[in-house]
Amino acid sequence: MKIIKDVTLYTGNGHIEDAFMRFDKTIQQVGYMADYQPKPDDVVITEASHKIIVPGFIDVHKHGGYGFDTMDGDPEKLNQMVNRMVTEGITTLFPTTMTQTKENIEQALRVIDEVAAYNPVIQGIHLEGPFINKVFMGAQPEAYIIDPDVDLLERWYALSGQRIRLVTYAPENGGIPEFEQFMLDHHIVPSIGHSNATRAQLLASRAHHVTHLYNAQSPMHHREPGVTGHAMLESEITGELIADGYHVVPDMLQLAYNIKGAKHLELVTDSMRAEGLGDGQSELGGQKVIVKDKQARLENGHLAGSVLAFDDAFVNIQKFTTADIEDAVQMSAVNQAREFNLTQKGELSAGKDADFNIFDNQLNLQATYSYGRRFAREV
Repeated sequence: MKIIKDVTLYTGNGHIEDAFMRFDKTIQQVGYMADYQPKPDDVVITEASHKIIVPGFIDVHKHGGYGFDTMDGDPEKLNQMVNRMVTEGITTLFPTTMTQTKENIEQALRVIDEVAAYNPVIQGIHLEGPFINKVFMGAQPEAYIIDPDVDLLERWYALSGQRIRLVTYAPENGGIPEFEQFMLDHHIVPSIGHSNATRAQLLASRAHHVTHLYNAQSPMHHREPGVTGHAMLESEITGELIADGYHVVPDMLQLAYNIKGAKHLELVTDSMRAEGLGDGQSELGGQKVIVKDKQARLENGHLAGSVLAFDDAFVNIQKFTTADIEDAVQMSAVNQAREFNLTQKGELSAGKDADFNIFDNQLNLQATYSYGRRFAREV
């Protein structure tokens, strides 16, 4: 049995200053060092001693990275992509599609289902588009945008092996009551995104999640709250945040934190193929992307997802706001596990999966354990 000891453990339900944790694929025991009793089969993981341990991160919005993209529709590439993402602390991932041809989306869904059967880091799929509004399409290709279609969603849900857990759509478009009812009946979280909806339209919607809060949505205005204002006003809506400092400036991250609180925000990366590759040219959905100074933009200047790693998001939310480590844990694992009913995730306690990150005292990621297996941070 593996054991880490003499650590500061953030469990997702508080923290223990001088702790130990015994685990294999799942966590067997968590406690104070004062209560630690060695066992003959203990294998001590010395790299963790005197370090900070937090639950593995859950990213419900990530398109790609390291030269790979969910829309590649290639099982080998997707598996490589997922395993590289574990090295930035992500132990649960929703590979995220984008607005494309129906054939390309269907190929991506089939491949995700195939890879998820042997790579359990994949715990769901985020379908972002094509059911969005052209006014706020962002980096989603306009040619493939369509109105919400419940029959098509039902088909895609079946093709995905029933793995779709989150759908980004524009609630102001047609066919919404049936579309939303299908999602709710099948435990899919309805998320407002790439939307020009008014407050009145959103009050008629049953969506309770907002995709990348502030970005690609009708903004808050003193005569019309828009999507952003609606998310701030409705306490039970969960908002995603891309904490790279570019998609949302620090002051606005602080505003969201002040209003929503840590329990109703979720850190996401929304990263794309170019993450981890440095400055240069890349692509997103067949569109040319230029990466410079940690920003990915289309030729028209629109931000095209991010090149943000999750361990950087975890640190940034503490640097840019008054959030502390416990808040950052809440926003990076606890909330996602709760919202998507990931009962084995989001907390370090007996019986949960052994998914955790080791940070040094300067909050540099040292290693990640996924189902008890070690992954090293690649620089």
